[in-house]
Amino acid sequence: MTDALLEIAGIRVGYPAPGGGTQVVVDDLSLTLAAGEIGCLLGASGCGKTTVLRAVAGFEPVLDGHIGVQGRRVAAAGLSLPPEKRSVGMMFQDYALFPHMDAAANVAFGLRGRPREARRARVAEMLALVGLADRGGAYPHELSGGQQQRVALARALAPGPALLLLDEPFSNLDTDTRQQLAAELRDLLKASGATVLMVTHDQSEAFAMADRIGVMDRGRILQWDSAEALYRRPADRFVAGFIGRGALVPAAALGLGPGGDVLLRPHALRPDPQGPLQAELLALTFRGPGHVLTLRLAGGPLVEIDLDDPDTATLAAQPPGSPVRLRLLDGALVRFD
Repeated sequence: MTDALLEIAGIRVGYPAPGGGTQVVVDDLSLTLAAGEIGCLLGASGCGKTTVLRAVAGFEPVLDGHIGVQGRRVAAAGLSLPPEKRSVGMMFQDYALFPHMDAAANVAFGLRGRPREARRARVAEMLALVGLADRGGAYPHELSGGQQQRVALARALAPGPALLLLDEPFSNLDTDTRQQLAAELRDLLKASGATVLMVTHDQSEAFAMADRIGVMDRGRILQWDSAEALYRRPADRFVAGFIGRGALVPAAALGLGPGGDVLLRPHALRPDPQGPLQAELLALTFRGPGHVLTLRLAGGPLVEIDLDDPDTATLAAQPPGSPVRLRLLDGALVRFD
């Protein structure tokens, strides 16, 4: 065991296959989280991220490897501590609030067995932490989606778990509310000192929330890193294509020699009358704060460039099919051999 608060070491998780044997869903997956860190498993539906969360919570056994929380092994092949003995809290995707209980009673639900005054003080502390000190008497149907999420968070934090698990915490909210609450939820979690492992399929949520992100595919973590490193230094072609916008272009199409591909993000190229690269203008589209220029490089690949308004002055008057010269920005390329 290490001194990490959460250690997942080479776990394999699976289910009985219809024709016999085992269908492996999580395969040789490892990660660590230090105390106070927020980690995120990011991937498409079916990649195994929720299964990892369920294994950490104690809802799924592991076939190989082990899981440790606070230096104590809670799961391994043939070992599975029950969920209530793992010091792990979980906030479910649908919040699972009791409709017949007000906010205060929902928060107090996980504090059964504590003295009444201690329970009351903890509920007040948690509701104040999530900004709902004056809403303790409100029932779930009287709260907005964001407020319900805060009550669910307060309930999960109230017992003081060593580790908090969040399962798609923004799935029930509209897009605008998601963006607003992601930053707020991160601030609340950091203020509480919680160590968190969350799962999501939305990279904007992962980037807004997590200190470290694991991009998953077919039961494996392909890269466990910061958001900036995932974007600027993806470990392989899958991560490069999954994170952010961009195009994988043959290096030869950019005059960079034969063999391999280059990841071109929308900021990697700039129009330049003296630039060495030739392209054909396909479209210039307005998208909010700026424009997106769609081009076909001389070698055939399609690329997009984000432009500020001043950059569009000469391009706006040109019809589709017009030639455009480009230059590469230094340090903006990632190459895969």
